[in-house]
Amino acid sequence: MTVAVFYKLLAIFLTVALGWVAGRLRWLASGAAGSDPARVLSNAAFYIFVPALLFRTTARLDFASQPWRTVAAFFVPVLMLAAAVYFWQRRSAPGLGTAAPSVRAISASFGNTVQLGIPLSAALFGEAGLAIHIAVVSLHALVLLTTLTVMVELDLARARNRHEATASTIKTLAQTLQNTIIHPVVLPVLAGLIWNATGIGLHPVVDEALAGLGLAVVPVCLVLIGLTLAHYGLAGGARGAIGISLAKLMLLPALVLAVAHWGFGVSGLPLSVVVMMAALPVGSTALVFSQRYATLEAEASAAIVVSTVAFALTASFWLALLTWMA
Repeated sequence: MTVAVFYKLLAIFLTVALGWVAGRLRWLASGAAGSDPARVLSNAAFYIFVPALLFRTTARLDFASQPWRTVAAFFVPVLMLAAAVYFWQRRSAPGLGTAAPSVRAISASFGNTVQLGIPLSAALFGEAGLAIHIAVVSLHALVLLTTLTVMVELDLARARNRHEATASTIKTLAQTLQNTIIHPVVLPVLAGLIWNATGIGLHPVVDEALAGLGLAVVPVCLVLIGLTLAHYGLAGGARGAIGISLAKLMLLPALVLAVAHWGFGVSGLPLSVVVMMAALPVGSTALVFSQRYATLEAEASAAIVVSTVAFALTASFWLALLTWMA
């Protein structure tokens, strides 16, 4: 554990603590009946800041220069784990809510790749490793958020169809397609891809505005974690958080190591980068996702905190294993 990474961990906890204090002292409460500052902040992140980040990232993405084998070596096992958690939860925990499988899937697969991952890669692997990390990060939210959004919207459509026995198949499919596309995650991704294909590029003023909005994602989400913890506490989702943390910190990097090394033939620096990226703690986007669908918010916030604390130990294990393999 380098000093730079340790400082980043401390900064994360300080920001979360600020959100917790704000929640306990009701700094953001308006006084109106039923007001929920955590929900307001979550909506701001999901409808303003995250779409700006996704659109700008997609519109500026250089597909020709991506190290596609390394990218695939990371995302194939990550999506495998997300799918496994999703289908397992659909079968074993139907009483938790329609969106619960997707919420737990994103919690077990979506890492803190920016605020913690970037300084980690820079400190451990230098400029060459950071370049690989950034290449994967550029697709991280696009792939995982879009995939799991489609899955949860399909589940919600099926649930609506069960309650509306008279609804036609065509009407259900049309409603599902509309809810999936006209969505604060999917729509900016599609719009960004279309803009990217035009080759026009972003005007500097637009680019700067989107960049400023995108920068707000991390601090807003960290404060949101603190607000949620102040409301639910750690105990409310501790059991599920421990399981998710084990999956994220131990199972996912082991799966990425096996698939990347023996499945895709990745070795050396690229292998170390993708394994350590998989070993990162749960990202704050998981809480925003859970807030969006009002499902397992306490568990998602607890998983972020528990996995971030445990990362100090598990990161050392994976670094030692990668050093031994090298």
